[in-house]
Amino acid sequence: MNNMDKKILSLRMERQCLLKKADETEYTALYRDTQPGQNVYWHGFGEPPVLSFRAAFDDMEFNRHRQLERKLVKGRFAGGNLGWIMCEDMELFASLYRKPLAAPTLEQTEILTLIEKAGPFNIQQLKEETGLLVKQITPILHRLQEAFLLYEDQYDGEWDRGWYRFEEMFPEVNTQRYTRTEALKILLQRFAYRMVWFDAAMAKAFYRMPGKEIQKAVAELTAEEVFVSWESGYLLKSDAALLEDYEAKDISSVYALHRNDILFKSREPLLKQMVKDLTEGLPYDCEPLQYLLIDGRFCGASVGHFRYGPYDLNDIVCSLPDPESRREEILTAVLAVNPGGNPLRFMGREI
Repeated sequence: MNNMDKKILSLRMERQCLLKKADETEYTALYRDTQPGQNVYWHGFGEPPVLSFRAAFDDMEFNRHRQLERKLVKGRFAGGNLGWIMCEDMELFASLYRKPLAAPTLEQTEILTLIEKAGPFNIQQLKEETGLLVKQITPILHRLQEAFLLYEDQYDGEWDRGWYRFEEMFPEVNTQRYTRTEALKILLQRFAYRMVWFDAAMAKAFYRMPGKEIQKAVAELTAEEVFVSWESGYLLKSDAALLEDYEAKDISSVYALHRNDILFKSREPLLKQMVKDLTEGLPYDCEPLQYLLIDGRFCGASVGHFRYGPYDLNDIVCSLPDPESRREEILTAVLAVNPGGNPLRFMGREI
């Protein structure tokens, strides 16, 4: 790794609050820049979003309180996935991700009209009013949610949630305030600040936007001298200047990151292939459970099988030249996020 790469990696770890944990003010800024927020992959159903390992306090409870106050609001954003954004950014994300309903079906129209006239309704009430089955109603609600015509008011962990007209909950929000390119340009600057260096593939993987749209926004920001090119990727121009005199910090840490973490999601295709290569031919389940961020770089994963309760931790695989030298750190990091878990192997050998 050359000196510039070390600087970029160090500054990224700083801005991700993985070298020094964030207080509430720093955390709120980090959350804003890494939206949409999500809960812990697989085991976080119904829980508030978190930024694992970043906070110097209980950020699940912090975000639970923000949900109750509706400072964090729910929607379908990147690729139709559920996520939580700060209320003041609703116009930005709606402008980027709204999927207009050009030709609504009769059932979509029926449910939308019902909620517009007499809502809110929960799903059970909609079933009683329409005679439709839950399995018919649910995808209709999700599609209307993607069109930003309905809002699902999940302000706590309960399952009985009301569906409202979007305009009733957000009367001042203009879902077309920005063009998609304008919205993307704003978000890419936040992304660049937290990642320090990124390429178009990383932005595409995280925001789930077409590559052509990413490239267009990046090209405009580069022409406007907000971004500068660097080794097939991009930096903020201000960071290019900052890095000239920046001194890289020594990084020695192991984190087992879940699959909704921004550092994973922005490199998801490459990391899935990494684990596939590391586990090829193994005769047991090797679904990646968490990904190992070692000294700021992804070097492996815990693999096995997802299930309610403790996961099956069948193996821990790693691409470090000498994984045994970090064995105890790696095991500690994996066990920290797998309470009650029992790793069966390390690098293919039984523990």
